[in-house]
Amino acid sequence: MNRNVLTRRSILVGVALATLAAAGCASKEPTTTPSGAANEFASLSGAVKASGASFPNAYYQKAIDEFLKVADNADVTYNSVGSGTGKKEFGQGLTDFAGSDSTVKDTDGVASGSFYYIPTVAAPITVSYNLSGVDSLKLSGTTVGSIFGRKITKWNDPAIVADNPGVTLPDKAITVVHRSDGSGTTNNFTKFLVAAGGPGWTLGSGDSVAWAADTQGGDKNTGVAQLVKQGDGAVGYVDFADATASGLKFASIKNKDGQFVAPSLDGATAALAGAEVKDDLTYNPINAAGAATYPITAPTYLLLKTTYTDAAKAKLVKGFVRWLLTDGQSFAASVNFAKLPADLQQKALSQLNKVQG
Repeated sequence: MNRNVLTRRSILVGVALATLAAAGCASKEPTTTPSGAANEFASLSGAVKASGASFPNAYYQKAIDEFLKVADNADVTYNSVGSGTGKKEFGQGLTDFAGSDSTVKDTDGVASGSFYYIPTVAAPITVSYNLSGVDSLKLSGTTVGSIFGRKITKWNDPAIVADNPGVTLPDKAITVVHRSDGSGTTNNFTKFLVAAGGPGWTLGSGDSVAWAADTQGGDKNTGVAQLVKQGDGAVGYVDFADATASGLKFASIKNKDGQFVAPSLDGATAALAGAEVKDDLTYNPINAAGAATYPITAPTYLLLKTTYTDAAKAKLVKGFVRWLLTDGQSFAASVNFAKLPADLQQKALSQLNKVQG
């Protein structure tokens, strides 16, 4: 037989065999069934509930909505009641996990060693104000401390004027608005005042402090935002998401490097980069160094039990929080939160793996 014919036949047979092999391999590839982590989330079912901090509520509600699109047989609810109430309900066994912007104290009713901190996102706490005719405002830490400590009571006080050269400030009384409930937002804001507020701030820090009698209290971040919005001359501390949603004006705050920085996710991310993380994964980005940092950047955590006696609840809690720390991070910026840096994210996932149940 002609050698060219043999060669051509060999080529044709080789091509045919390769085609059959490729078809066989292709038939083994899944086309619709999710795999790996996606399959883990889709297989989750049952119901769990949580309560706690209002500061991260916008993120948690968005995250839950998106998670339930993946795990459509699951039910997860988060009730925004403030860090203080959330910790108490968690300690009483009324919820499966809790949200808190502050660390657990002996008075919170949560047994030491019974829970893990899982950091989730971070965000600025704004100094929001309502002052007719003033659309741009700068405040140093010492000025903020004196305003909230009631040492400065007029908007045209020399200290505010010095922070704002060229800005016409009215001879108007300052109305200070604060949280009326126990709050991690209050805890983090007052930590900043202790660190940078100077001699004008003497009330210390905590979920609640002894505010002056002539100040106003609002329930949760939304309540503070509403009171600020209603009162010309008012000023209060409000998380970035609620301040933005309420259309409030907020001040640029002088950071540790002497720069006035407006609250933003970039400023929060810069603060996170310089924060020291403790072994229990709590950390403090308040008044962090760096020219680009926004100095009132607050962390937030979920509190998870070290051991769940109900295996089904444990599976759903761990599955949801794993999603929150992975796929869910991509939704943080859309509701004005900064996602975790990669190294802290990995530490949080390792912490989550310790949960038993």
